[in-house]
Amino acid sequence: MQGRQDTEFLPPRLLRSAFLQTALSSLGLRAAGKNPMADASREVILDAGGGVRLQGFHAQVRGRPARGLAVLLHGWEGSAGSTYILHTGKALFSEGYDVFRLNLRDHGQTHHLNRGLFYGTLLEEVFEGVARAASLSRGGPVLLAGFSLGGNFALRIARRMEDNPVMRLSHVLAVSPALDPASATDSIDAHPFLHWYFRRKWKRSLLKKQALFPDLYDFSPVLRERTIRGITASLIRASGMYESADEYFRSYAVGARGLEGVGTPVTIVHSRDDPAVPVGDFTGLLLASNHRLVIHRYGGHNGFLYGPRALSWYEREALRIMRQEGTGHG
Repeated sequence: MQGRQDTEFLPPRLLRSAFLQTALSSLGLRAAGKNPMADASREVILDAGGGVRLQGFHAQVRGRPARGLAVLLHGWEGSAGSTYILHTGKALFSEGYDVFRLNLRDHGQTHHLNRGLFYGTLLEEVFEGVARAASLSRGGPVLLAGFSLGGNFALRIARRMEDNPVMRLSHVLAVSPALDPASATDSIDAHPFLHWYFRRKWKRSLLKKQALFPDLYDFSPVLRERTIRGITASLIRASGMYESADEYFRSYAVGARGLEGVGTPVTIVHSRDDPAVPVGDFTGLLLASNHRLVIHRYGGHNGFLYGPRALSWYEREALRIMRQEGTGHG
């Protein structure tokens, strides 16, 4: 496991619970109040190739040149309107960076845009969406920041860039990335709250898709499954794409050597107490010399919060990365 440990994240004692860190990262309270980034955002529908359309929200700094652009990728069953995305975008925007928040297929209010279902394997359309978002840069570095499953996509995009570079994209930041989707799925199923939370959101998403395309989908048998793994296995059997859920999970996992030859600078932030993505998934991960792996004792999943409204550790890190990349020393 290469990379170096940086300044340790140490929250106040009352915020050291992994559950509290995880819950607060998505709690609406954290995103409450005025958000100039959200106010400045305009909807953009991107052509992601093959007839696929993805929705994004682009906020441009006014009255001064932009210092760069941040492209943000949410996690599974999150959206461009998730609290951690809105808060991170606000932090970057307030420091003079343009922000593009991309919705994955069937996330947010986008189920109508494509007839096909979302799968974690749909790298090419997300890559194309990120590339098109990056092309909106008005100068300065472009940072791709992904969270959880979005972090998984961000790392695979970094790998994909070895064959197909994205103009100006100079750094990839992955927060609590799901390196091994099978492991993450089992961890979610084993955690009562996370299981309830994600199953409820996924069920709602699938029923919305079914209502929009009743000629294509009837998820009644699928939704009789009680676990996330069971629902996944049922969908994969119906799709015929893979022999099993495990084969499907392996097809979009980031393996131990998956980043070893990636030239784009990469920063990975994780916590030992993450309830959704086991820290053991990072054992043996091989990184290039310009990659960094930062594993904190505390932080939960997508957390790393010093306070309910304060900048998180990774938001401070994103700003540090953008300033460093902007000087040409990234």
